[in-house]
Amino acid sequence: MPGRADISPLTLLLKHIDAIADGDTLPDGVPTGFPTLDRVLAGGLRPGDLVVLGGDVGVGKSALAIAMALHARQAGHQVAYFSGEMDATRWLERALAIEGKVSMDLIRRGKVNDDERSALGAAALRLRDAIPRISHIAPDGAAALADAIRQDGDAALVVVDSLQCVPAGDVQREDALAFAVRVLKSLAVERQAIVLLVAHLSAITKRTDMRPVLDDFGALGAVKQHADVILALYRDELYDRAPGREGATELAILKNREGPMTYLDLYFYKQWLRFEDMVEA
Repeated sequence: MPGRADISPLTLLLKHIDAIADGDTLPDGVPTGFPTLDRVLAGGLRPGDLVVLGGDVGVGKSALAIAMALHARQAGHQVAYFSGEMDATRWLERALAIEGKVSMDLIRRGKVNDDERSALGAAALRLRDAIPRISHIAPDGAAALADAIRQDGDAALVVVDSLQCVPAGDVQREDALAFAVRVLKSLAVERQAIVLLVAHLSAITKRTDMRPVLDDFGALGAVKQHADVILALYRDELYDRAPGREGATELAILKNREGPMTYLDLYFYKQWLRFEDMVEA
């Protein structure tokens, strides 16, 4: 007679499948805050996955990563955010702009009016207990970053912003980037956490169609090989200033190990650094 330990994993998996069929969300999924994306990913980001978010300079990668971190934290998940490009104060400025729908420029210059000040106060109240742990990416390489993530503890979502801030040492840069990707994927499996890795793409400006493709992620192909989900941001207004293109954003799912590859429409409010789901705001 088989013991409980022999049948428990399969029994739990079947219950898990039945729950999804009945319309429940994934019990271990972490929501991104963008309903269309969560549906494509069958309930959100999943533990053990390396998720890479890439795009051209200025497209809004960090803004989208911050939004996902805030949504995950507001949903009750522990979140750690490792940034190589901003300190905690700058991070919080962006979070307030996103959540309060107040111009980032006005926040930095302290020129908010009474209504905007009230909006910021309300946003701060909502975010008071929903701020991720914010750390700096030390310039010591992937192994040191992995140790810092382990020491951080119980984060369900770890954001690394960005891949290009991780390499260190005397090895060739592309080799260092590839090593960092492998280390972060291994860490995601080891910790059963989600690692959301932001990546800068620069080669796309050398061709006519600026929409990112898998090869743009570089790192000697390590991203397209090891990532479980690859997301690519594209905003037409960065390349075409014609009227009517402002804010329109495509978020392409270029790789999805457990689901479809497609794209969804977002809208980017540049003054607030805020993305919204065009299908289900």
